[in-house]
Amino acid sequence: MQAMNDQSARWPNGAGLALSIVVNVEEGSESTLLDGDSAPESVDELGVAPRKPMRAHANESNYEYGIREGWPRVRGLLERYDVPTTFCAAALALERAPQIAAFIRDGKHEACSHGYRWLHQFRMDEEEERAFIRAASASIQDTTGQRPRGWLSRYLHTENTRRLLQEEGFDYHMDDYSADAPFWAPVAGSDRPMLVLPYAIDSNDMKFWTAPSLTPDAWLDYACSTLDVLREEGQDRLRMMSLGLHLRIIGRPGRIRALEKFLAYARTQQGVWFATRAQIADAFKAQVPASQVRAPLRGWEAL
Repeated sequence: MQAMNDQSARWPNGAGLALSIVVNVEEGSESTLLDGDSAPESVDELGVAPRKPMRAHANESNYEYGIREGWPRVRGLLERYDVPTTFCAAALALERAPQIAAFIRDGKHEACSHGYRWLHQFRMDEEEERAFIRAASASIQDTTGQRPRGWLSRYLHTENTRRLLQEEGFDYHMDDYSADAPFWAPVAGSDRPMLVLPYAIDSNDMKFWTAPSLTPDAWLDYACSTLDVLREEGQDRLRMMSLGLHLRIIGRPGRIRALEKFLAYARTQQGVWFATRAQIADAFKAQVPASQVRAPLRGWEAL
C-alpha cells in the first residue's frame, strides 16, 4: 500500500489531477411557506429575501429558473464535453425534477446527497439528523436507482454527522475545505476513519451571488488558473479540483459560456482526469489505506 504523500501514488492512466464537476441541485427543496416553513429562503441573488413569514415570490421564481432554463443549458454542456458529473442533490429537488433524476440514472453520473431538503441540519439533534440522512438516502435511491455514497451538508454540520454517515453506510464526506486531495480523517465516537473528499468554495459559482462584482470572465480565469496550478503540482503528488455549480446561477445566459470555455480548456490539458467523486474515492482507497489518518492540526478534535 502507498502512503498519501507517496510520489508513486497516481490517478488512473497516470493523471496528475482529478477534476470533479459538482452540480448542486437544490431548486425545489429550499425554504418556503408553501412547504410549511416558517420563513422564505434567505439565499437570494439580490440579498433582499424577507426574514418574516411571507412568500418571496421573486426568489421562488429564481429557483424555478434553475430547473426551467438553467438545467437544459448545463445538461447540454455536460453531454457535449462528455463530463462524468457528481450531482450533489437535495433529495426533494430530484423528486420534483424527475428529468434530472432520469439523466443521472441513465448516464454515467453520480448521485450524492445534499440532505433531504436544502435545510440546516446543524440545528438537529442526533435522532433528527439520523432520520434526515436516512430519508435523503432512501429518496435518492428511489429516484435515481443509486444509493448515494457521499454527503454534503448545507454549510454546517454537527459533531455527530460523520459518525452517523458511517453508520448509515456512506463512503465519503465533503464538508471540508482544508486540502486539495482526499484524506482519511478521524471520527468522533468511532474507531474508524472517514474518507474526506474536500470541496472548494473559492471556485464555486455561488461567488456570483456572494460577490456581485465578479464577472464571468474573472470566474473563468480563476477556475482555469486553479486547474493549471493543481495540474502542475500533480506531477509529483495527488491533486484534485472541485468545481461547484448551481443550475440557477451558472445556468444564466450571461454565465453559461464561462462554464463552456472552462470545460473546453480542461479537455485540452494533459493529465486531467474527469471523474465523479465516487470514482475518485475508489481510486484513492485503492492506493491509500485507512490506517493513513491525517493528524489533526493544532490539536483540533476529530470532526
